[in-house]
Formats: sequence, structure tokens, C-alpha cells
Amino acid sequence: MRIIVSLALLLAAGFAFAEEPAEKKTTCELELDPYYSAFGVYNSLTGKPIPHMKVDSETEIYRELIRKFYLPRTFIIEASINPLPYAGTLIKKHQHGFYDQMQVADDFNAVQSITAGFEEPWALSFFFGNVVSFDSIKKAYQGKRNGYSGILIDVGNYHIKDNTLIHDNWVQTEAKLKGEQILTDRELRWSFRVGTKFHANKHIADSFFLGFRRSRTDFKNSGKDNFWLHNSGFEYVSDFSQKRFEPVRHYFLVEKKFPFKNSRKAFTMGLGFVWTADKKYSGPLSNNTGNIKKVSPFQFILRPNLEF
Repeated sequence: MRIIVSLALLLAAGFAFAEEPAEKKTTCELELDPYYSAFGVYNSLTGKPIPHMKVDSETEIYRELIRKFYLPRTFIIEASINPLPYAGTLIKKHQHGFYDQMQVADDFNAVQSITAGFEEPWALSFFFGNVVSFDSIKKAYQGKRNGYSGILIDVGNYHIKDNTLIHDNWVQTEAKLKGEQILTDRELRWSFRVGTKFHANKHIADSFFLGFRRSRTDFKNSGKDNFWLHNSGFEYVSDFSQKRFEPVRHYFLVEKKFPFKNSRKAFTMGLGFVWTADKKYSGPLSNNTGNIKKVSPFQFILRPNLEF
């Protein structure tokens, strides 16, 4: 696994490679990114290739995916890893002195601020639902241009808390609306989801959650006409305890993008925070336990990245 992580970190530069779906009934896709890298296999349940959708309006994309939400036509299996979040756990474990030096304030550790927001190092995912393809640039390395709506099941065997790996067999199920459209002048990414997460580790609270994410990069528009809509993004996830319906975690991130001139690249800077309630963890994992150093429930996020 560490070899895979090392390769991902060396190759991860925020780009994706995908096979052209063409008329194939089974396709593969590889995505490499410093925060999320994955390899997926797409298989048509109807025996037909992924349908193509000629649209230009963002709202039309959402409407079409929601309309066909209950018509599962595609099965996807995907293995993913979060390279930088996992690297953060390795730094804390094997370079503890350096990690402590990065503690600038109670709620700001430089390593943790760059890797915060991910609760697992890797996962195996199963998706049943509807997938449609969009018009896109005819260059495979510029990646995904699909929309997804359906049921996603994720499983894993480790949990990340404060850059520490904790053994935990977990299962997460969610209803999801997700997609990416890559055109000559812009890239649009979105994700809306609701679901539940169960932990085998009794010291981690089971939860249900709501999540929203939208990101848009305009390569031919500086965004001066609409600062918040163009070249920007946001993500918000709220987790609640299944037992008492109390909030146990809030995750919020906003991004501003700075496209390079005469290039389909953009530098992005994300700022945000993660707030984790004491009730999310209990027993030896609780921050109130005497044998664990007190950790602030509020963690600042600083997330630089490079989009291709």
C-alpha cells in the first residue's frame, strides 16, 4: 500500500486519464489527484453503452440526472486512495518531531491543515445507478465528463483522526448526484449527497450526513463579472449522530481558482474548517481522556492544489 501511495504522490498533479467510452459496454478510468486518486471499472447493466447527452445548461444536467435517478443502468466498482491525507498519518507516525514543529497554534498544525477533511485513507466503492456522458474536449487525458445519479456503497478498514490511523471496519451508504463536465472554456464539477455511515469501532459514533459541493473553473473568463460563480468552489458536509440526532461534525471549504493565461491549468486555494464534537468519539479516542493530549475541536483547513 505504501508503494501505491508513493507512486500516487509522485504522479498526482490534479489530472485524470480516461478511456473513451465510445461504444464500449465496459470501460475503465484512472484519476490521479493529490487528495483523491481512484481506478474504476464501469459496466453497463443494460448491455448498452453509456448514453450521451448534448446539453449546455447546468440546470438541465441536474434535471436530467434527477429524472432518471430510479433507473439504474450502470454498475461501477472503484478503488480509491487519499494520498496526502494518508501521507499526513505517516508523517505524524514516523516524523513526530517534525510534525510537532508544524503546530503553530492550538487549532492550526501545518501538516494537519493541508490534509484535514478526510476521515479515511482509502476505500472500495460500489455504485448502482444512472450514468450519462456529456460533450467534452476530445483528449482522453483531460478526464471525466460524466454525470452520476444513484446509490453508492463505500467500505474501508481504517479511520483517520487527527492524522492518526485507527483500525475501523466501516460502511457508508448514500444517495448521490455527481458529475464533471469538461469543455474548452470551462470545467464544472458538482456533488450532492445524503447518507449514513456505520463503524465497527464502538468508540466512533455512527452518523448520517448531508453534503454539497460545486466547483467551476473558467479558462476564458477571469470571473470579474461574477466573482462567486466563476473560478470558485465550495463544499459543505454536516454529520449528525444516529442515536441522538445531534451534530457531531461540520466540514466547510471555499475555493478560489486562478487560471493560467493561454493554458488549461489553474492554481486553486481552499480555505475552511472542520469542527468535530466531543460526542463523535468516546473511550480511548475521546479528547477528554487523560492519556490523550487535548485537541481543539476546531481545525483550520488550508488546501492548495493545481488543476489540469
